[in-house]
Amino acid sequence: MKVTGAQAIVKSLEAEGVEVVFGYPGGVVLPLFDALYQAPSINTVLTRHEQGATHAADAYARVTGKVGVVIVTSGPGAANTVTGIANAYMDSVPLVVITGQVATHVLGTDAFQETDITGITIPITKHNYLVDNAEDIPGIMAEAFHIAGTGRPGPVLIDLPVDISRGELVFKYPERVNLPGYKPTVKGHAKQIKEAATLISHARKPLLYVGGGVLSSNAAKELKELAELMQLPVVTTLMGKGAFPEDHHLFVGMPGMHGGKFTNYAITETDLLFGIGVRFDDRVTGKLATFATKAKIVHADIDPAEIGKNRSVDLPIVGDAKAVLAGVIEELRKMNAQPRTDSWMRVIDDWRTRFPFHYHTSETAIMPQHVVERVRELTKGRPTVYCTEVGQNQMWACQYLKIREPRTWASSGGLGTMGFGLPAAIGAQLGRPDHLVVNIAGDGSIQMNSQELATASINKLPVKVVILNNGYLGMVRQWQELFYEHRYSSSTLPQDCPDFVKLAEAYGAFGIRVTKLDELDDALVAAFAHDGPAVVDVRVEREENVYPMVAPGGSIDEMLGGIPGGPVSEMLDEELLEEVWE
Repeated sequence: MKVTGAQAIVKSLEAEGVEVVFGYPGGVVLPLFDALYQAPSINTVLTRHEQGATHAADAYARVTGKVGVVIVTSGPGAANTVTGIANAYMDSVPLVVITGQVATHVLGTDAFQETDITGITIPITKHNYLVDNAEDIPGIMAEAFHIAGTGRPGPVLIDLPVDISRGELVFKYPERVNLPGYKPTVKGHAKQIKEAATLISHARKPLLYVGGGVLSSNAAKELKELAELMQLPVVTTLMGKGAFPEDHHLFVGMPGMHGGKFTNYAITETDLLFGIGVRFDDRVTGKLATFATKAKIVHADIDPAEIGKNRSVDLPIVGDAKAVLAGVIEELRKMNAQPRTDSWMRVIDDWRTRFPFHYHTSETAIMPQHVVERVRELTKGRPTVYCTEVGQNQMWACQYLKIREPRTWASSGGLGTMGFGLPAAIGAQLGRPDHLVVNIAGDGSIQMNSQELATASINKLPVKVVILNNGYLGMVRQWQELFYEHRYSSSTLPQDCPDFVKLAEAYGAFGIRVTKLDELDDALVAAFAHDGPAVVDVRVEREENVYPMVAPGGSIDEMLGGIPGGPVSEMLDEELLEEVWE
């Protein structure tokens, strides 16, 4: 029996076990949406913008470990996915994005709503396809899901001309994918893994530097086992949050531009930095010439292109984080290695005590950090996924939330995409329907995709949005204060435009405003208890800054703000440090 190309797409989705698709219809993709209409096993979620669809699919993938799926029309529909695709590419998130396209006989003629989306997305996808034969659809779909979800995950785009979606074929889904040119290295080299274990066993001031690759490979169990086996302190990047429980004594925070002073001091002083599933990005390293200069660098990553790209390494290991960590643990057990980090942890604990995250409290103003702390306390003990927008709100969430479980954190890392948080919360809620989903937002970022409140309301998704409303593009204003002599050029936003409570109500959500400190807890409790989407507009201290902060181009041990403290050389307790070498 023959099926249409559109039906073959849907059958392929069913064969891959896809349960949720995010998208927006249009002329050339109507055959595909008609086929979805007849597929009750797939929940098709109509977002209010194609960018919202890609961010929702992105977060769905992050919290479930599955491949997120997006279906949109050609031209502006396809172009509107570009930011979301780039976001997923930078953060290594598996997506399959299916775009409609004009008929093959008018390709290249500037036909109505024609855009060369495969050409546009070459730099921001793992691979993309322009389908020119309906019979190729099952094979292309199988390849796309395989490429997106294996190795270093990432987005794959399939461009489907409308005549191909109407073409006919005999459907047979491939049992296996054969891509001779695509064979990611999963198991690290045995000799290098053994050498890494030896370096760990000899190190006196080791540090595990952990990124999103540990989450992608579902290696949180192995990471915790290694850390506890050798009592190794752990730092996690923004993308790695949740890979290691943040209430664990060995957790030493997030490094980099807005990381803890104690975290950055630990990196500066470590003698062995073991990077796992990280890319040594600029927001972590600061000035590369001064980053971890006392350390031997071990870098394990499934993508060989990342190793040595930004920072030269002493020991490269190409492989999946789960397999590499398991191999290192096995080698350490074979050599009966024992922890040697008691004194090193005392040094770190001394820094942690002297230089905690800190802000000035007020009896009248609502401090944004306090809001995040209250969200943390009021969700304690309840399964919760935290999403963020981008800006100061994101950094305060990083600093003051404690993520304890893998895949319960969704934030835009590499691309820093304003507008990510609300659609991400929608995708996360669909992926984790048994969890409370809270989006920490700013009044600037939330307006980038606030129309997705309609998606949440109509689909009865009880996402909670907590807006830290300071009447500014906060991070832009902070930089203008520090580096542009307080010239707040195009960064001021009226706190009452829009009225977020009325906006929430217009979309059928619960809205509440907080202007006094003693109103905060009651408002949060009411929003979290509401059975639908809720928006809490909190009027916070307007010119509060995110500290500590590493100035652009600066060394990570030279941070502005927070508890006073200079470069790490001035902050060492020499008596404690001497114990490390005894």
